[in-house]
Amino acid sequence: MQAVAVMSGERDPAPLADAVARHVALTASTAVPPEAAHAARRSLLDAIGVMLAATGLSAAAASYRQHAMGPDGGPCTVLGAIGGAEPQAAAFANGALAHALDFGDTFDPGPAHPHAALVPALMALIEFGCEASYGDLLAALAIGGDLACRLSLAPAHAYEDAGWYPPPLVNLIASAAACARLLHLPPGRIVAAMSFALLSGSFPAALKLDRASPLRGTREAFAAGGAVQAALLAQSGASGFDDPLGGPGGFFEVYAGGCRHEILMDGLGQRYLGAEVSFKPWPACRGTHAYIEAALDLRRQTDPADIVSLTAGVGPIQQMLVSALPPPGEPLSATQAKFSIPFTLALAFLDGEVGLPSFDQRHLADSRYRAFAARVAAAPVPQWGREHAASGKLSVRLSDGSERHHDVDHALGSPRRPMSDTALVAKFADCARYALPACTLVDAVVAAETILCAPLDAPAINCIRFLQRGKSVR
Repeated sequence: MQAVAVMSGERDPAPLADAVARHVALTASTAVPPEAAHAARRSLLDAIGVMLAATGLSAAAASYRQHAMGPDGGPCTVLGAIGGAEPQAAAFANGALAHALDFGDTFDPGPAHPHAALVPALMALIEFGCEASYGDLLAALAIGGDLACRLSLAPAHAYEDAGWYPPPLVNLIASAAACARLLHLPPGRIVAAMSFALLSGSFPAALKLDRASPLRGTREAFAAGGAVQAALLAQSGASGFDDPLGGPGGFFEVYAGGCRHEILMDGLGQRYLGAEVSFKPWPACRGTHAYIEAALDLRRQTDPADIVSLTAGVGPIQQMLVSALPPPGEPLSATQAKFSIPFTLALAFLDGEVGLPSFDQRHLADSRYRAFAARVAAAPVPQWGREHAASGKLSVRLSDGSERHHDVDHALGSPRRPMSDTALVAKFADCARYALPACTLVDAVVAAETILCAPLDAPAINCIRFLQRGKSVR
């Protein structure tokens, strides 16, 4: 069965959800291009590594783990816990880990972290007993990741304009569809799954605006758990809406005032946008990465003690990342620090690195970083738009009056400057060191190679089984 392609400019006469659902359900796993399948392997590896690290480093996610562990347990792994849980609860707990460190992959052209809910949701269904090959899992990842990216690009008006926060919102709908596909449900049942997901789709902009709240990091719990619940309910035969995407009162009308159909449907089944994500070299908001990169480059030729002031050139997207940190004496959260260009610049210049330990309490409480951050000023770059979401300009003025500059057009990790498989394996191994229980370096590398190289006809469960023991399948 071949991929269902809907070309640009052609409006399918069927409801929008039907057209999307046919593509999700009827695209054969073997029809997913090899490059998209390999990109799905990379995103799976990256997501699992980040979740493992969060078990040991995210205090905010611990309560989600505790909540998921019912008295009777279940067949699905809850990372960092002893015992298992039912699939929705496991997806919920692991989803809280997926974005807790702000280290997972991201889609620079649109507001999406397309695999943050998708990976924990699909993993839960596989452990629940879903009959799927590794190729089936990779296809579901490729199709679901692509759909999340398309949903992020297609609103008639920005989701934020109506008071919503888009990353978990688009993840919820796309993950529900992909989960239903993994369960081998037909198109009508995938429409139902998207209907049920729509009923739990409240992700208010407070997630973005309340900068001290840990919910910004753990929000994917609700998208992952909701996606699994929606897919299993669809499997049971429950009825949903006729068109939960494009119909009256449906997803696009409620959240975005309509849909740009040509963007949603252009090249569907041919171009997989999930293969165009950026992988993060540093565990902070993607908008800080160009500035971190610039700082690390300038540090090689500059003594930080000689820096008098810094100027970050920012567009409208980066503007929120240069707002003032809490006043001295008030607590600084890891979330606030990760979303601060000045603070991440301080880390890069003073420490020469920005890593997983950089946002621990010792760094957050050290007044040296805030003092350095106070030297940073912002200069608007009005011509920048969404395409510059991962761009940055940095200038430093030195005590002798001289200035040095470094511009980054596309931060490291983007499709134009990708992280290699070797670099992703190293990132995975570093993340696994912080896991509960911690993986050994050998186990982490073997696990990474399993994910990147497992045969497509292998049972999907065998490719993630190492999670149940804190080490890989050999």
